Amino acid sequence: MSFQPRDWRIHPPHLYEGYRSTVLRAPSQKLIPLTGALSEHQGPTFPAAPEGEADLTRNGRVNGEPLGERIIVAGRVLDEDARPVANTLVELWQANAAGRYIHKVDQHDAPLDPNFLGAGRCVTDAEGRYRFLTIKPGAYPWRNHANAWRPQHIHFSLFGPAFATRLVTQMYFPGDPLHALDPMFNSIPDPAGRERLIAAFKLDLTEPEVALGYEFDIVLRGRLATPMEDGHR
Repeated sequence: MSFQPRDWRIHPPHLYEGYRSTVLRAPSQKLIPLTGALSEHQGPTFPAAPEGEADLTRNGRVNGEPLGERIIVAGRVLDEDARPVANTLVELWQANAAGRYIHKVDQHDAPLDPNFLGAGRCVTDAEGRYRFLTIKPGAYPWRNHANAWRPQHIHFSLFGPAFATRLVTQMYFPGDPLHALDPMFNSIPDPAGRERLIAAFKLDLTEPEVALGYEFDIVLRGRLATPMEDGHR
């Protein structure tokens, strides 16, 4: 198995001055490309995720329903030749409806939800499809600059068919006015790449009386690859 080189023009640069933390952690020297080892072109393989892990409205429930708007997030995972990637692990994590993560570093003055874990996982089916039921995350302040707020978003982590296809990215929601103001979103140099990070509302994914549906396809490599995440939140 071989993979085409990544097109780094569609991914965020390591140093983007508008995103302040990259100024300190970006490499100061040009990166040295390494020849891919055999291990990078094999595996990993994953068994089916435990039942219920893809339902974030239930996997963290203690004594009631999580608060917020229920949504369905579903789509396909594709390789660089637009072929479905079956049996690959898809993980997500997110803030709750109030814009708060369950993490000791997150001290944002917003309530935690005792019935919402904010993380889930599933394995794609034979057609590369995944599906999550979750709560729409809230925006939150992040102190990158004056009055800075992150748009509503969900983090995704995927391995694909091999370690060489590893991808961590973020999914955004259509119509969010914070897109134009967010340095992390705008660090992606390709406008079309930014658009590929915005999920599409789909009525056919929406379940009556239950949850609105959003479609988010993920391409692991190649010309139409989903841009990588360049950040920690």
